[in-house]
Amino acid sequence: MAMISLLILILLTIPSLSTSDPFPPVPQEQPPAHQALLLSPILSSLGYTTLSSAIPSLSSPVLSTWQGPLTLFAPSDSSLQSCLQSNHPASCTPLRLVRDHLVPGLFPLSSLQSLPFSAKLSTASPGRCLTLTSTSAMNSSFPNPKLFVNGVEITRPDIFNNGQFVIHGIQGFITPLSPFSCLHHVSVPKPVPGTLTGSVVPLMIEDAISRLHKNGYGFLALAMRVKYQELVALTNMTVFALTDSAIFTGGHEYVTEVRFHVIPNHLLSHAEMLKLPTGTFLPTLEEGKHLVVTHGVGTGTGTVILGSGLFSINYVPVKDPDVVINSRIAVHGLVVPFPKLYLADAMATGLQMMKSGPAGTTSMDQNELMCRAGIGGGTVQCADVAMAGTTGVAGPAPAPAEAAAAARVRFMGFGDEGL
Repeated sequence: MAMISLLILILLTIPSLSTSDPFPPVPQEQPPAHQALLLSPILSSLGYTTLSSAIPSLSSPVLSTWQGPLTLFAPSDSSLQSCLQSNHPASCTPLRLVRDHLVPGLFPLSSLQSLPFSAKLSTASPGRCLTLTSTSAMNSSFPNPKLFVNGVEITRPDIFNNGQFVIHGIQGFITPLSPFSCLHHVSVPKPVPGTLTGSVVPLMIEDAISRLHKNGYGFLALAMRVKYQELVALTNMTVFALTDSAIFTGGHEYVTEVRFHVIPNHLLSHAEMLKLPTGTFLPTLEEGKHLVVTHGVGTGTGTVILGSGLFSINYVPVKDPDVVINSRIAVHGLVVPFPKLYLADAMATGLQMMKSGPAGTTSMDQNELMCRAGIGGGTVQCADVAMAGTTGVAGPAPAPAEAAAAARVRFMGFGDEGL
């Protein structure tokens, strides 16, 4: 017993090894900040303040193994603001924006011009690439060929080049890159007789076709190829589309109504569409057939008057805006095809008749013209329609076609608040 007590006493007098470690841990050195962070003050001095503020959020497994020079395609502050204010802010996070616009390697203008058509430039986003195209592919004798990255024109090349960083200013921003962006090859567009020398429309059509294929809009890509001769003659265009799955699950009429979903010679991004007042008429490739903004900017409010936040045309919400955006083409996704609103066509015809009438036309003459077109206005109520000046409708009363469209959209799960 005495021996056990002695052992306990000895153990109590031995210093605890857990509280006095003879080998304290060596402080870990913080890894040095990546050189890409030096882009922030440079961009700020060049006037790219929004992109400059996004640089500190940059992190990338690609850059963790790359310490060489970098090339940045810089969108302007106004372009980035339109992205941040869109209905898809998740695609405009600072990290995504910087990664998709940053390319490892030094690519001044002379290097970009020497690359082949549809050359791929790996970005700081793992497995994502930019596609470089040029108008020189259509006409090698064009004196000042334009360069594009993913359909966005490089308008201010080489605004900064110190041998470590090259910065090019671009007109717009690059939309989120596809996981297949490093694989797909864009064909060289062929010159079309009758188009202007150096026109970028053929190039932008090819760019849109390529990106539509990757984003699940294969039918529209095929339709644009079939209607190439008609589309290439336009200055620019806005196209509304259904995904392939939406076409096969109820949107069959879109197959024969593609031209009704194309607004010729008007490039409308989502941000620009949101500025359209309710009742704005939009022409289509189908002569005499119009689209009408049914939920846009309320009179004097400056905001979209929609419970669900969805802008709509012909009572159909624009569900996926800016599916494809380049310098000549804007593509927006729909849930169902646009129905034909014959009342809207009648109103547009009446307004055109008013504008083309003789200079001495009176208010009563205008009302008579509108009544002949099947609409009412002013003090003559010959149709259940309320006019809001001469620029559009304040809200056409739903005809059978509109009611059917509303029912279909409601069936898709949007409810009355989204109509």
